[in-house]
Amino acid sequence: MDNRPIGFLDSGVGGLTVVRELLRQLPHEEVVYIGDSKRAPYGPRSAEQIRTFTWEMVQFLLTKNVKMIVFACNTATAVAWEEVKSKLDIPVLGVILPGSSAAIKNTASGDIGVIGTEMTIASDIYREKITDLAPQMNVHSLACPRFVPLVEANEMTSSLAKKVVYETLSPMVGQVDTLVLGCTHYPLLRPIIQNVMGKKVRLIDSGAECVRDISVLLNYFDINHQRDKQTRNHQFYTTANRDSFKAIAEKWLQLPVSVEHVEI
Repeated sequence: MDNRPIGFLDSGVGGLTVVRELLRQLPHEEVVYIGDSKRAPYGPRSAEQIRTFTWEMVQFLLTKNVKMIVFACNTATAVAWEEVKSKLDIPVLGVILPGSSAAIKNTASGDIGVIGTEMTIASDIYREKITDLAPQMNVHSLACPRFVPLVEANEMTSSLAKKVVYETLSPMVGQVDTLVLGCTHYPLLRPIIQNVMGKKVRLIDSGAECVRDISVLLNYFDINHQRDKQTRNHQFYTTANRDSFKAIAEKWLQLPVSVEHVEI
């Protein structure tokens, strides 16, 4: 039993898609979340910058006495997860391996698509993980640099979003039967992505898949939060506009949230 919170980090609001799944599957757990919207998107940045920013968020979460850190950001996972995991004495999870495993389980044709930020796609980490687990898979990768700014601007249902998603994904249409949403911002665009790709294409939410691993580790280390009915004190922090973050968080999580601005 361990009543400390679980820490989540992301380049902005995208990691809320992981938090929503955590609150659904593990409602007794408590969350501390830091979103670096001020410096989003991370995709076009250098690996050195992403590593520096990620460590700053890790250090911030450690001041909150978290029992586990979840990289709710594919770009940060691709660049810094291995390093951070090796240097901390608490569990550190990323979203890439769970997403890769789920894609392999769900594909019938062996043609798997991966969409992500420029850095995630350039790292080729999804193809590496997928083909390490199942060498017969054929992985199609596509960077979608315009998706994160749409989400951060709360434009998920706009006509612009529909246009951008249609134009960006057109090379992937008809090529795959399974598509990994390799950025935690992308599930916020899921209805449009599904419409463009077609009903038969299975969308894999890498963040949601990660929550299953969180549950396994909580049990393995016996660090589940006490399962009583007391109110959970979730904490949300953003490096950018508090009101903008709050609007997206409350809409997505379907609950009132308290958000604080923080400089890291």
